[in-house]
Amino acid sequence: MNAVPTTLAAASTSGADLLLWVAVPYICLAVFVVGHVWRYRQDQFGWTTRTTQLLEHQWLRWGSPLFHLGAFMVITGHVVGLAIPDSWTEAVGITEHTYHTTAVWAGSVAGVAMVAGLGMLCARRLLTRSIRLGTDRSDKFLFPLLSATVLLGITATAAHNVFGAGYDYRSTISVWFRGLFVLQPQPEAITGAPLLFQLHALSAFLLFAAWPFTRLVHVWSAPIGYLARPYLVYRRRATPAATPTTEGRTRSASGSRRAV
Repeated sequence: MNAVPTTLAAASTSGADLLLWVAVPYICLAVFVVGHVWRYRQDQFGWTTRTTQLLEHQWLRWGSPLFHLGAFMVITGHVVGLAIPDSWTEAVGITEHTYHTTAVWAGSVAGVAMVAGLGMLCARRLLTRSIRLGTDRSDKFLFPLLSATVLLGITATAAHNVFGAGYDYRSTISVWFRGLFVLQPQPEAITGAPLLFQLHALSAFLLFAAWPFTRLVHVWSAPIGYLARPYLVYRRRATPAATPTTEGRTRSASGSRRAV
């Protein structure tokens, strides 16, 4: 009984839809995996954020925590919204209204924090001459792409779910996203989504493809062990008291003991 709708949906999917919503995501994911293996084997010394804290720290002091905290919250929200079916959240007692309200407001706070932090980091890189001159080609590609991905997501959420009538992406975009990872792509699930959501999805997959060749690789080397390690206690070494000698010169106490 379900074969007819599936066949009709497959037949109505155009070649452009298959290219955008099947081929491009799989190519980006393949580059993501192979690129990380290549980078780790060929460029372990470059597996770093290439910090510029010594060149400027005032903007970095506020921009970096805001961006990383916002990014963590945004990624967590995307994992829940895209990877977990709505039937699972309803099974544990989370209604669609509760989920929608929490996702919109928590996502808005996370998005504002991420945009504010990213804006500070970008302004810092543009306005500080020493940092601007040290910006390499990967950063010049990464920052605009990351900014576009974040801004598209914020704009789509605000236009449709904050100020608009609301759009249930869990019944469309989430279905398409999960289908990619179980090797059952359903491009027809996203072809009817609003343009802003489609552009956000495409830019996110392009970001995945660029990930292994940029400073984003430091995510996999986050010093998680620092959270559980014991504290390091630093003590100043005491200077031994100087004592006079018979020759009128001063000699340290330790030196005197050795002489005796």
